Amino acid sequence: MSKKTDSNIYTILFAIAMVIVVGGLLAFTASALRPRIDNNERLEKQQNILYAMGVNANDESSAVFVSTDEAPELFSKYITKQLVIQGDDVTEDSEAYLIDVKKEQSSAKAGNKRRLPLFVGNKDGKTFYIAPIRGKGLWDAIWAYVAMDANMVVQGAYFDHKGETAGLGANIKQRYFMDDFIGENLMSNGSFKGITVAKGNNDPKNIEKNDNEVDAIAGATITGDGVSAMLKSELRQYVSYFKTLK
Repeated sequence: MSKKTDSNIYTILFAIAMVIVVGGLLAFTASALRPRIDNNERLEKQQNILYAMGVNANDESSAVFVSTDEAPELFSKYITKQLVIQGDDVTEDSEAYLIDVKKEQSSAKAGNKRRLPLFVGNKDGKTFYIAPIRGKGLWDAIWAYVAMDANMVVQGAYFDHKGETAGLGANIKQRYFMDDFIGENLMSNGSFKGITVAKGNNDPKNIEKNDNEVDAIAGATITGDGVSAMLKSELRQYVSYFKTLK
């Protein structure tokens, strides 16, 4: 005589019960950890914004954020305004840094008016305008925080990625690449041109700052093209605001 546990019905019911139990545990864990995850995301965004405007713990060669313990206080100290640009409307919003750039891009594709967050910072008497932007690399998403002055000259930048190739495209978050953007002009003869990550730049030390180009990373052509496209398509959205600063 076969045992009840050997029947197909028992197996199916046991599998269903396990799915319900495990699913419930996962849902509970996700719910319990959500506040901590959300807080970590807030701190990371604050660190990124601060890094771009030069508030960081960099050593001679490495890119180093301020600590998570320091980030909220330093963010309040250096960021004087958080703006939301939507068409011709510009409003202040103390939580503009929580705007999801990816969702706003999708919303714009659906025909909605996109919200553009912009952070105004002040450090050593100098005003910075920091824009969070997002694009597509070789394998997945890339993003950046770009700090500019009122003339759209880059004052600092932080780049990151989700899945670019280690030692190649992943090097967009290395300091030697990010620092090349400092001083580069996004405008050319009064018109927005952006910055191209160029293989044939012929300026490896990046001395020329008005050519709208920086030197590419060897072996990372597609990632570099993604960075170029992101800078051009995303920062162009802010030109109308910068014209009001003149």
